[in-house]
Amino acid sequence: MRRYRRTLVAAALATTMVGGTAGWASGSSQRAVTGPPMGSAAWRADDSLGRALPDPASATPAQVARFFTTLTPGQSRQLVRRHPLVVGNLDGAPVALRYEANSRAVRAEHDPRYGRLAEPGRQILAFDPRGRGQVAEVYGDLATARHVSVVVPGSGIDAATFDRADDPYGTPAGMAGALRAATDGRTAVIAWAGYTTPDGIGLDVATGDLAEAGAGRLARFTQGLTAAGAEKPALFCHSYGAVVCGLAASEVNATDIVVLGAPGMRAGRVADLHTDARVWAAKDPTDWISKVPHVEIAGLGHGQDPTAPSFGARRVPADLAEGHAGYFVPGTDSLRAFAAIAQGRIAPDRAPQNQITQSQITQGQGTQGEVR
Repeated sequence: MRRYRRTLVAAALATTMVGGTAGWASGSSQRAVTGPPMGSAAWRADDSLGRALPDPASATPAQVARFFTTLTPGQSRQLVRRHPLVVGNLDGAPVALRYEANSRAVRAEHDPRYGRLAEPGRQILAFDPRGRGQVAEVYGDLATARHVSVVVPGSGIDAATFDRADDPYGTPAGMAGALRAATDGRTAVIAWAGYTTPDGIGLDVATGDLAEAGAGRLARFTQGLTAAGAEKPALFCHSYGAVVCGLAASEVNATDIVVLGAPGMRAGRVADLHTDARVWAAKDPTDWISKVPHVEIAGLGHGQDPTAPSFGARRVPADLAEGHAGYFVPGTDSLRAFAAIAQGRIAPDRAPQNQITQSQITQGQGTQGEVR
């Protein structure tokens, strides 16, 4: 009975303490934005090419990619002009077309939340104005990069908080920019705020409902990257984003899944994720996420701590990171390790707990999977 009471208390604590990227705030229940993009009905009804267009709700990214290979440049541009929100969010469509389509879609909104996204030179790979707004932005050249990474953020992130000047390393845009800079620009990094995140502290952050919806979107997004010719990505999943990545692990097309400041992955151990991707975990000593009970009962809480030895993830050093949003700060051991993973430069040795060593971070120059 005492053990049962402890579990209930832990679940209650998880409900009130699990937070996200944006910090502490009163939470409100969110409804996940899912399904095909706005404008899909008009897209399906479009017979201007004399044949059916791929259904955004049912066509796979590979089918979408094959469809666009059959079009002339003029036909592709025609679809961008007629259906920017569909083309811009169609996983598997050519990357350059998605940039053009989303540039049009962002400018058409005339919404102050999206003002910065409309600036020249930004490579917006996804843009959905529904709800609080979702966006994905590319840093680097997806067409030529040998290594690609995707940053998956935690709660409180949407179109308005995607890129905040006063929180440079606590936003997906800031994290992605820092990661690419740490690789000396040798990678392409995508800041992916492509799901409805929990808003502040509330029941949403302690349950998996929004994460489940986000997992499906993340899996399709990664499949679309490779269908469009980009390299298989590594995922960097912060806070509640780790829950998304845990639920998506069996379906995402990824080389590595790196979780940082994670409340859990909805799994008891790495084997439960059913993924071929390498799984890594980081948690700095000052991160308040350590105070969150790692339980899962009646749908509350997110399970085992991914940095626990029994979970079986490969440990990433994070002694120099500070707080819940400090993992991508330049000069930290965590960012150096992330950069090495992003470039496929290291694999863990077989030391206890699979802890990455500093020599691997600074000297590992082998191809992915090698131990140097």
